[in-house]
Amino acid sequence: MVGKKSGKALRDEGLERTDNNMDLSSWPQVAAINQKNYYTDYLKRDDQYLAFRLQNEEARTKMTKSAKDRDRALAMAKTEAAEGEAEADGDANMEDAEETPAEAAGSKVIVIHVGSQNLRIGLSSDALPKTVPMVIARKAKTSESEDQEEPNPKRQKRDDGTPEEPEHLFGTEWSSQFNKMSADLKVHMRTNKRRMLPNSKEMVVNFNRRTVPETISEHNDPMRIEWTELSTPPPEYIVGQAALRVPDSSQPRYKLYWPLRNGCCNERDYASKRMLFLDISLILEDAIKSQLGLTSKKDWAQYSCVFVIPDLYEKSYVTQILEMLMREFSFARVCFIQESLAATFGAGLTSACVVDIGAQKTSICCVEEGMCVENSRVNLKMGGRDVTETFIKMMLHDHFPYADIDLWRRYDFLLAEDLKRTICTMNEANVSPQVFDFHLRVAGQDTQKHTFKAFDEVHLAPMGFFEPTIFDNLPKLDGCRKLIDRSVDIYDGQPNDPLSTAQSEILTALAPPLPKINGELQSASADAQAAQSKTQQSGALGRVQEQEATPHSSVAGSPAPEATGTPQAGGANPSAAATSTQTPRIAVEERDDILPVFPLDSAILTSIAHAARSDEKKMRDFIGGIMVIGGGTLTSGFHLCLEERLQTLRPGFLKEIMIGAPPRDLDPQVVVWKGASIFGKLSGTNDSWIGKLEYDRLGHRLMAYKCMWAY
Repeated sequence: MVGKKSGKALRDEGLERTDNNMDLSSWPQVAAINQKNYYTDYLKRDDQYLAFRLQNEEARTKMTKSAKDRDRALAMAKTEAAEGEAEADGDANMEDAEETPAEAAGSKVIVIHVGSQNLRIGLSSDALPKTVPMVIARKAKTSESEDQEEPNPKRQKRDDGTPEEPEHLFGTEWSSQFNKMSADLKVHMRTNKRRMLPNSKEMVVNFNRRTVPETISEHNDPMRIEWTELSTPPPEYIVGQAALRVPDSSQPRYKLYWPLRNGCCNERDYASKRMLFLDISLILEDAIKSQLGLTSKKDWAQYSCVFVIPDLYEKSYVTQILEMLMREFSFARVCFIQESLAATFGAGLTSACVVDIGAQKTSICCVEEGMCVENSRVNLKMGGRDVTETFIKMMLHDHFPYADIDLWRRYDFLLAEDLKRTICTMNEANVSPQVFDFHLRVAGQDTQKHTFKAFDEVHLAPMGFFEPTIFDNLPKLDGCRKLIDRSVDIYDGQPNDPLSTAQSEILTALAPPLPKINGELQSASADAQAAQSKTQQSGALGRVQEQEATPHSSVAGSPAPEATGTPQAGGANPSAAATSTQTPRIAVEERDDILPVFPLDSAILTSIAHAARSDEKKMRDFIGGIMVIGGGTLTSGFHLCLEERLQTLRPGFLKEIMIGAPPRDLDPQVVVWKGASIFGKLSGTNDSWIGKLEYDRLGHRLMAYKCMWAY
């Protein structure tokens, strides 16, 4: 080791120090941090978040104002008491006038619930909402019925182009399933000691074959329709109910657009994301002006807005809606609430399993103590619209006299919806050959009265909720992710939309079998197929009970689901799936390729199983507190039929299973809106409001602090 050199040696080598021992810079030098004692309180206190600071400042301002008002009132009372009794009475009247705005709670809060087919909107102080069709008609060269090459329902044709016989209009596979459902219904009715004529189907077919429509002149039709008359010049767009009443052969032509489809954005019928959200904005704007009477946009800055979103929402949709409400509509405050939570608010329940069957979407979620159980959320792409289409297909199969019905035409669509609403039933006592009639009203033509017979079609069409393969599910995935990409994490680029283990299990059961490449993959694929078969036969409730009691971690809002599960082609390690004891899962990126259409009874049991997590008490509470809401539940006998199906799947809970309806005779279609309106009145305890100042500074990042759930 070389020793220290002397000063002379350094001078000889030219290395002698010649400075004056001053620092190289006058800038203060910071000593290195001692990692052993390192600590910081950055973003560890609520007062360091802008959202919480603004809430605290607002609370302090209200407290100061109320104290000043109280002191001022006491001082004025003492002064006016000496001036006479008359002035004291006048002061009492003034105090009553000051308290009047507080009595009209919610009069400055707009509640919006957007659905695939209908929009429900109203003030929080209203008893019931206004219902507007979620549709807009725009000028076009052709109408939507003229754009389609095939009618709806789609019929098959012979090789020479002529239509097939009614029994073969929709293919042999569909006809065989329809006949099988009809045979199963006969067996079930005989088991329940219900009499049935052996030739009922033949009676219906023979009657429908020979029936002839009756023509009624327009002046003799007391229920004639008032069609929408176009002004001069014709408007660029028409919104709501008036859009549905525009004649298909109008001049100029108008084409209908439905911005939402199957509970999410309709990317199939739109060419750009901007036009899609522009139509949503125009429909909402027209509803606020026409239904609420707020014609001036300048007044909207005085109002707050409560917006209802799905339980399994897409973050890109929520952020776009938030920007629309804050920027375009200029509301003072905005907050969001989930559908199932709003339903429990409207029904006055603290815990329930909410089953919401809409026009094109069915959502299931268990709510416990005012919070949605994240892993119990299920979103199925089927609803009352599927029942309408299937009912028309069944009637056409049995020689429906109006054989040219096309649901792309507006008057036929409204006719089919009315027939489903008035004729369909799930009560077996009403299944018998019956005569019905309807009036076909077309703009510019005389009314035609058709008479027809129906038998089991009125019952089997809504039974499609339990056998959804009878529905036409092929076009539901068209256009998915064409315009709007999935929301991803800004750090690792992984999808960050909320997940649910119940939804993931259903998607796994619906996933196609994997190719058998080697022995391990074949074994894993066999395990997955066995799991699928078990799920479809008895639901996921029994399988979850047999799993280990170790609770799973929540994956809602996480960037990716659990890695365990059925291996996908080119994906996870097959051996990991073979040795895993967890339920198989579907990768997040592959969820868009699988359509979530599953039997309703099995989906409910799957949701409850993931909410209870092997807790016997919770399972009995949820299975005994099932509340069905939505327009799809208005079919008579639906509650009893669903209860019977659940009892068949879970005979061990025969006494506990109970299907409830909304209390106080509330319309099942408005329960969610009613709950959201109640939520909007909770101004003192609601911390979910997003104001303009904080949104201008933080944007949609505020949702992480403002939502009552893990956003």
